[in-house]
Amino acid sequence: MPQSLLETSWWVPCYGLVGAALTLPWATGFVRRTGPRPAAYFNLFMTFAAFIHGFFLLQQTRSGATTTIVWHWLQAPGLDLSFSILVNSVTTGAMELVTGLSILAQIFALGYLEKDWGMARFFALMGFFEAALSGIAISNSLLLSYGLLEMLTLSTYLLVGFWYAQPLVVKAARDAFLTKRVGDILLLMGVVAVGSLAGSYDFPDLYEWAEQVNLPQGWGFLLGLALIAGPTGKCAQVPLHLWLDEAMEGPNPASIMRNSVVVAAGAYILIKLQPILVACPGANVVLILIGAVTAISESLVSIAQIDIKRALSHSTSAYLGLVFIGVGTNWTDFALFVLLTHAIAKALLFMSIGNVIMTTNCQDLTELGGLGGRMPATSLAFVIGGLSLIGCFPLGAFWSFYRGIDYYWQTMPWLVGLILVVNVLTAVNLTRVFRLVFLGPPQPKTRRAPEVPWPLAVPMVTLTILNVLVPFILQRVRLLPTTIDWGMVALLVVSGGAGILLGGFVTLKRSWTRSIKVPLRFVQDLLAYDLYIEELYRYTVVWSVRSLSQLSAWVDRHIVDRMVNATGVASLVGGELLKYSASGQSQAYLLLVFIGVAILGGAIAWLVL
Repeated sequence: MPQSLLETSWWVPCYGLVGAALTLPWATGFVRRTGPRPAAYFNLFMTFAAFIHGFFLLQQTRSGATTTIVWHWLQAPGLDLSFSILVNSVTTGAMELVTGLSILAQIFALGYLEKDWGMARFFALMGFFEAALSGIAISNSLLLSYGLLEMLTLSTYLLVGFWYAQPLVVKAARDAFLTKRVGDILLLMGVVAVGSLAGSYDFPDLYEWAEQVNLPQGWGFLLGLALIAGPTGKCAQVPLHLWLDEAMEGPNPASIMRNSVVVAAGAYILIKLQPILVACPGANVVLILIGAVTAISESLVSIAQIDIKRALSHSTSAYLGLVFIGVGTNWTDFALFVLLTHAIAKALLFMSIGNVIMTTNCQDLTELGGLGGRMPATSLAFVIGGLSLIGCFPLGAFWSFYRGIDYYWQTMPWLVGLILVVNVLTAVNLTRVFRLVFLGPPQPKTRRAPEVPWPLAVPMVTLTILNVLVPFILQRVRLLPTTIDWGMVALLVVSGGAGILLGGFVTLKRSWTRSIKVPLRFVQDLLAYDLYIEELYRYTVVWSVRSLSQLSAWVDRHIVDRMVNATGVASLVGGELLKYSASGQSQAYLLLVFIGVAILGGAIAWLVL
């Protein structure tokens, strides 16, 4: 029974696909009489089945059981394209996190999209979404992982563009898709190159090849950049980070998954690529640079946002920047810890702000306030999620930050300072959001805001309890340190407390909100408009593409078309002339052919002699 259970592990991602297929009659509008709710129930049932199956797998792998399953897709002399999955405690744990959060997000969506005409279509896309994420969790093949990442990108595009009747939503979906394409094309080039050099796409074979190979400096660096480009886009890292901010135009239940486990999927692949990147000279430096720039810049940008979802999405990019730093310094334990604790805390934060948006129909921070007494469960959930994200002892993110500081204290102390700065800025941002939304006098849109109904409250309360239990879960699986340096604990707690004090008690004067002083106003605009990176793209990349397109259109119209037209006219004129000069006698044709051959032969003889 245990071995047969492990051999059926590939079923778990298939549950999501089956759930998506079962919803199609409602999603396509073929069934209308019952309304869209049966589709939601079908998909939710299949997700629950995947969670139960994964739970038994996790119990089995925790006892030490592991297995690898390989499907040979295409075999030819010198070519073996196979799909491989690895089932162990880490992969099944990641898969359980995906299915568990998917269940809560779908229950949340039952209340959030209760009156939306496209509910069935949303749940069909969520099944597709979940299947791709679960497959990435257990994939042991770079080729399979790339295919699943493309599947995830497609589902992200469709979910961001869920409300496709709105022009802003269409633009957000398009930008998200095209931005990821940039990284995916480069990643595909890296995948093909690595597979050609190593002779296999399975991660164990690639690791063995990476230990023995000695890549040239230039080619190794280019290969590393290609492999890094894909995760850079998936994880919304600078300079491919703008899509996550725009993706907040989609439904909030999808944002819960997108800001917790979807962006983590790219980082998960990057962690698997880490032994290969070690063999690529200069790749680690690029990873650290990208992670550090993103962590600091996005933490600052988040403070200047007035959209409640965008204020949190920028902090997602900042935390994924820490994951890049962990991979770049070859400390993947820190990267995995950040992914786990961030996913659980950020899912709770997006559920709480989703309740606020659902109740008030508003996500502008300047129009909210006074919801603490009217929505006590939601405000408590935001507090627990925020404390779990800023490293408050002994909640989740504290242990991931502690692990990073403990490792970098002796080797790279500047990274300790970077982690503390990110912790402070995140605490300032979350405290600012809490103060503007839940404290202060009620605003016109919040005066009569009630607490949310049970489909929205149950998953939120469940995640609140889970965030509180994270330290006990880590202790149960023996992931907490056996000894604690209380000096580092104090450092983390003080940094988080300083951020809370700055965000909670330092009030901004009205003259500061839009200063008349040019330097301060420039800094405000710089952060509010995301360092003007979108404008930079507009005047560089977009301008270059538009100019090349215009040049190509001019060449096509004035050169290629005229050459083709001239050839056509010459053919017509020649035909007309031949019509009047032809006699119809065969001997005349033979004489003409003879003369032509003679002239050609004479020319060749002259050239040779």
